[in-house]
Amino acid sequence: MKSSNNINLLQNPLELIELSRKGLNRGAIDAVGKQLELSDREIARILNISERTLHRYPTDKQLDTSSTERLLKLMLLYQYGEDVFSELEDFKLWMRQSMRIFGDKSGVELLDTITGFEVVTNTLKKIEFGVYS
Repeated sequence: MKSSNNINLLQNPLELIELSRKGLNRGAIDAVGKQLELSDREIARILNISERTLHRYPTDKQLDTSSTERLLKLMLLYQYGEDVFSELEDFKLWMRQSMRIFGDKSGVELLDTITGFEVVTNTLKKIEFGVYS
């Protein structure tokens, strides 16, 4: 994810809002899902849409504001995780592990809610500053 120049634009909250309103297309979902090794079922759950609806979207269909914002938050989370872990692959493995701090769920399982995103992000902050190892 470090190679994406567009991700740097997402650091500005006002640009994030504008891009969320504009909407990303279905092709962006496929690209992010492939890079992060998330299944269609997982992506649909994170975006708060049904898997069936996701499969019906043509690749050029614009996502609504809510789904776009969740996809952008997912991209930012994984970029942050890559920064904390130094390797995207290590972070992806960490996100799949069940952890007590996540109620014996994996980080990926928490991403169906905004609060879940916050819990994972806050845990990453603690790791970054040496509170968790």
